[in-house]
Amino acid sequence: MNQRFNDKVVLVTGAGSGLAKAAALGFAEQGASLCLVDIDAQGLEKTRQEIETHGANVMALTRDLGSRDACHDTVAKTVEHFGRLDVLCNIAGIVRMHPVTEVSQQDWDLLTAINMAAPFWLSQAAIPHLIESNGNIVNCASQSSQKGCAYIVPYSMTKGAIVLMTKSMAMEYINAPIRINAVSPGTMANTNMSTGMSIPEGIDPSLFMRYGGIRPASEPDEVASVILFLASDAARAVHGAIYCADGGTTAD
Repeated sequence: MNQRFNDKVVLVTGAGSGLAKAAALGFAEQGASLCLVDIDAQGLEKTRQEIETHGANVMALTRDLGSRDACHDTVAKTVEHFGRLDVLCNIAGIVRMHPVTEVSQQDWDLLTAINMAAPFWLSQAAIPHLIESNGNIVNCASQSSQKGCAYIVPYSMTKGAIVLMTKSMAMEYINAPIRINAVSPGTMANTNMSTGMSIPEGIDPSLFMRYGGIRPASEPDEVASVILFLASDAARAVHGAIYCADGGTTAD
């Protein structure tokens, strides 16, 4: 079995389900030690138990990443427990659907805190450790960062910010031994990222369905394989890149 993450420590946010869970399992299968983070305690515990069956060294932190302090403490606890950090995977995210005129302050604050601010604060805390370990960051953008998508405007804005954050951080650290990249997934099956989301009445389905693409939705492990590539030494030449894994939806 390929053990390309032997002796590596990987921090994965959103690991209780979906893409982040698939990525965490992939890292574990390839030898990594893991810190798993999610607000969903039950889902996180299930992931932890599955990973332990691979014999991986794993720590699970149930927490809300909605503040700078929580993000910085997450990185500090990871380094305290494992003694190092090699990869940060900013995957945790949420989506809400609403017309622009009906976006609430609560939804706006939640989307910007989890999808945009948390990856920044986690990266801020992690970068000194990643420079020390010649490590890397893999962020999670979205196909909605590459094209206009009706009824998910705040979500799209946060993911567009992740694209520019990735590229701008990559330039700021162009002379440092660190790589910073992002994967841009399309629609994925078997995820619960939209938990708490409802479809508003009165929307035009034809506008939203343009977001769906032609090919079937990807499975989380298919996109996770791109994350593992970007995090691995096989991607040594990749820095400041946005890797699309959306089944061609943004190719038109």
